[in-house]
Amino acid sequence: MVRFHPRQLVASTFICAAFAAAPAFADIKIGFNVPLTGFAAADGKSALEGAKLAVAQANAKGGVAGQKVELVIYDDQASPKEAVPVATKLVEKDKVVGAVSGSYSGSTRAAAGIFQQGKVPYVVAYAIHPDITLTGDYMFRTSTMGEVQGWAGAMLVHNLGKKKVALITLKNDFGQALAAGFKEGAAKFGLQIVNEYEYGIQDRQFGALVSKLKSDNPDIIYASGYFFTAGPLVSQLRAAGVTAPIIGQEGYDSDKFIEIAGAASEGTYVTTSLDRDSDSAATQTFLADFRKATGANADMVAASAYTATSVLIEGLKKTEGKGGEALKNALAAGTFDTPIGKLAFNDLHEVKKDVQVQVVKDKAFHRHSVISGPLLVPPSKPAK
Repeated sequence: MVRFHPRQLVASTFICAAFAAAPAFADIKIGFNVPLTGFAAADGKSALEGAKLAVAQANAKGGVAGQKVELVIYDDQASPKEAVPVATKLVEKDKVVGAVSGSYSGSTRAAAGIFQQGKVPYVVAYAIHPDITLTGDYMFRTSTMGEVQGWAGAMLVHNLGKKKVALITLKNDFGQALAAGFKEGAAKFGLQIVNEYEYGIQDRQFGALVSKLKSDNPDIIYASGYFFTAGPLVSQLRAAGVTAPIIGQEGYDSDKFIEIAGAASEGTYVTTSLDRDSDSAATQTFLADFRKATGANADMVAASAYTATSVLIEGLKKTEGKGGEALKNALAAGTFDTPIGKLAFNDLHEVKKDVQVQVVKDKAFHRHSVISGPLLVPPSKPAK
């Protein structure tokens, strides 16, 4: 098995994470599919750093049952077409005992069936599409699924005392899942969706959309996107004189959003998993450790990938390194104290957790509020 220097990660197709204190070949392999090239490479790098930190910390504490944990990493380019052969290699060639998705919903959905068929527990860090856990009982998600996050967005609009909403939806699994949940929540809270606009993931110029939205004169805007689309969108909305508050989601949750949007980012609300102002020891320790390890601030993607990897490792500790059904059952029965909250899985292997609302203030993310309550309960297994 070939090992590469970290600077060679992006150029490689197969990457084996190595740590100075680890032996040449670790004993327990866990898989990690992540976009290291292509449009999502920045998120992929952040996810990889989070996962590497979780593995390094576990190995520093003795690994699993006295064995080192090895992170077997493939670049899936956030592409369903790439994700299928990646998952197949992890299951059939590398024979991983478990795997983590550090990727987007499209590629994660494509990989899920391979891991389910191979009976390899698959812990999903931040992909939110509902079909992922419906794939089967070897799927686990540590983030809040898209529809629930959409509900939280509608609840935030209600809590802010707003009624007339303009909806801007990214045309992919991420945006459409959020929009579906938001529309359900809007009906519940009596919100009026004055107009809905869609855009593609390659779009960076929003002049026509902004002009139409400006004439709608909404009280508030619910706009899905990633930092690399949200930055230009928010900047152009503000430059055109649109002053309505903007609600984004976890895709905004990166310092890069603030860098791209500049002053226009101030006051933007973001529903997400990471509360940087939390008094949780798990959160504050992670933020400090990530900063020390990388020299950068952690974002939602890093925290979520760290969490998913740590949850998988905790499950392996309970099984003393065994995978398959034993690991599946250990994960399903476990409770986990993580940087994104205390987690436990329901029968569909979704987590019930509060949704954090961050707001950009003085060029940084800070706590605004927390969305909680019975309406945020994730779905259970469909009745047979």
